[in-house]
Amino acid sequence: MVKLEKLQPLTAEFLEGLGFHWHTDRDGSAYVADEAVVVTEAEAEGYYEAANELYDMFVEAGEYVVENNLFHEIGIPFNLVDAVKKSWENDVHWHIYGRFDFAGGIDGKPVKLLEFNADTPTALFETAIVQWALLKANGLDEAAQFNNVYEAIRDNFRRLIVLDGDVEEFERHYEGWKILFSSIRGDIEDENTTRLLQKMADDAGFHTAFAFVDEVTFSEDEGIFYDDERYEYWFKLIPWETIAVEESDLARILTKIMENQKAIILNPAYTLMFQSKAMMKILWDLFPEHPLLLETSFEPIGRKQVKKPFFGREGGGVQILDADGNLLEEGAEIYTDQPAVYQAYEPLPEDGEGRHYQAGVFFAYEGCGLGYRRGGAILGNMSKFVSHLIA
Repeated sequence: MVKLEKLQPLTAEFLEGLGFHWHTDRDGSAYVADEAVVVTEAEAEGYYEAANELYDMFVEAGEYVVENNLFHEIGIPFNLVDAVKKSWENDVHWHIYGRFDFAGGIDGKPVKLLEFNADTPTALFETAIVQWALLKANGLDEAAQFNNVYEAIRDNFRRLIVLDGDVEEFERHYEGWKILFSSIRGDIEDENTTRLLQKMADDAGFHTAFAFVDEVTFSEDEGIFYDDERYEYWFKLIPWETIAVEESDLARILTKIMENQKAIILNPAYTLMFQSKAMMKILWDLFPEHPLLLETSFEPIGRKQVKKPFFGREGGGVQILDADGNLLEEGAEIYTDQPAVYQAYEPLPEDGEGRHYQAGVFFAYEGCGLGYRRGGAILGNMSKFVSHLIA
């Protein structure tokens, strides 16, 4: 059973002072739980090691997809295949951050990979800032967490320049290159998450700016501009699959910008491969019976299983099925027009009230931070964020 420690919640005013405005769900309940999951040092280390090992496995699986031209099989839109390949070919297209979702890892249960949110993962602000502030406000040791997300992403921005070299060498190699950060106008969560990432890049030593995507000018021959200034890097908190489907002209222009070496897009287009749930099937093919993986197939697997759309989010389109394929539970009816994978069902840890907990572990060059989502067997957009405490 999940062990919890009660905490005094942060006030709405305090959270908004941090820039965290999405603290209340539409039913009026608090989004951030007033308690923390208690984990041991060994459990935190287990999450860290799992994230590191799995990232190496994703890299191997990505190479397998590229070499065997399996883009269609894993759902990569045709108008982004060239961008995926181009970004994969050169290390300067550096993956800044992602988030693994895990079942288990506590209460004696093994860590099992559910999926990898590699392109535009949510809960960054919660994991990096809010849960740290929650411990501090309760007079607890704010270092008693697996949480160096801020520092890890800051240093990963430096690796845009030094790559696998020493991040302390950044200033010696930096030549004034600029990063433009963008989100969609009107979404405060995306905007302030993007501004947090901008602050990390500022602290890394970059020159940065923020602009809503509708304020940015794109030229396949000249690059990316805002206020008549050209930017060598563009970070967008807009999913690549959304760009492919809803902004096909932009997808084409960004591919040309990459081909002409006029700008580097963050997160890179190849993260769309990692984002696809179909990669769980590729991983199972390459690493059958691996202890961190769950059996995954493009066809029903004849046991209790979870059907997931390739690019669903927040539980949308997810179905829990029995061994005969009968529906047991389902999430919101969205993303149902997509192809899907069938993944062996793995129960999430529960507390004494029957609430389920899914671990999210951020990755930025290495595993760097833990947080939990709490809700039903399928975690939707009304799930809660739960901090953690190492004790």
